[in-house]
Amino acid sequence: MTTHALPLSRYKVLDLTRARAGPTCVRQLVDWGAEAIKIEMPGGRTGDGMGGNRHGFDFQNLHRNKRSMTLNLRDPEGVAIFKRLAQTADIVVENYRPGVKERLGIDYKTLSVLNPRIIYGSISGFGQSGPYRDRPGVDQIAQGMGGLMSITGIPGQGPVRVGIPIADLCSGIFLAQGILVALIERETTGEGKWVHTSLLEAMLSMLDFQASRWLMSKEVPPQAGNNHPTGIPTGVFETKDGHINIAAAGDDIYGRFCRAIERTDLLTDPRFATSKARSTNRDTIMEVIMPVTRQKTSAEWIKIMNDAGVPCGPIYKINESFADPQVQHLAMAQPVHSPVLGDLTILGHPVSHGEKRNPLRSAAPELGEANEETLTSLGYTKEQIADLSKRGVI
Repeated sequence: MTTHALPLSRYKVLDLTRARAGPTCVRQLVDWGAEAIKIEMPGGRTGDGMGGNRHGFDFQNLHRNKRSMTLNLRDPEGVAIFKRLAQTADIVVENYRPGVKERLGIDYKTLSVLNPRIIYGSISGFGQSGPYRDRPGVDQIAQGMGGLMSITGIPGQGPVRVGIPIADLCSGIFLAQGILVALIERETTGEGKWVHTSLLEAMLSMLDFQASRWLMSKEVPPQAGNNHPTGIPTGVFETKDGHINIAAAGDDIYGRFCRAIERTDLLTDPRFATSKARSTNRDTIMEVIMPVTRQKTSAEWIKIMNDAGVPCGPIYKINESFADPQVQHLAMAQPVHSPVLGDLTILGHPVSHGEKRNPLRSAAPELGEANEETLTSLGYTKEQIADLSKRGVI
């Protein structure tokens, strides 16, 4: 598939993002074909929150399919160049603290005067307004404030951080969704708009039914460990050679499960006969089931359960996940070529358009590799570009 065939290939993005949440947003757009210029400080002075290693796994994963331009936005001439780029761009994405874009003079209000069709996407820690507006925000802080850490982990062990930066990732994905909606709206109105979210808003949204337990029932969800907080029995079960996940919630699947483990007596046992009873006796039912699952290997139970129509699967380490035949069939591990690093394998986009996954077009860019091309397109001569470089504007 060529670049022009991708669904967002006609859109131009100016990427002002750093760290992870903002780059995650832009990654959604470029993976669907948008053309993005990542704006970076000359010499890479600001870093990117990734340990300064643009050739490491993190930077390569976040910034594939982009081009890089160095531009000093603390210099008035650098801001002037950015504004010229914004005049023909479709989208700007940033994740500064809320006040920074105003101080730099590159906020939505300013840019929309130059380009009324511009869609301006922002991510902050806690929101663009409110008492915590100017606080620095990172993923783990949002996990704690959003309540996720209080419901993660084994009961009684204290709060536990989720093993991925879920607030960063989800805020980036949510902002990309908002930008896509704004693009659709622009087709009717002809005007862009400011679209924004925050790590905290994304984290609260991801609480989903756990939030509704409090909002509707005034029930504060506790930690439930590896067991599902409401669907019982669903959780981690010991086997003869390890552990597996089984999800047997709901009367129909629970019936299949009891027949699969040859314990039909659990269907009529008053402690477990109904969903409400199983919820009341959640610890007891796990104690009853565990000696049964310990009698066979993980592979044996996975086949038995799936043959019976009961959701069941292995608990992999990440290397085992990518060795699984279904994961290999889905082709989530995608090849890409870097002029510096050679052939790489990184994660592809999880949404397919048509029968095949959109291929990765390029590895993460080298610092400033698009400077000359971009400035030439704005009418700058080679001599002017050299002068800008000499003065630290680019």
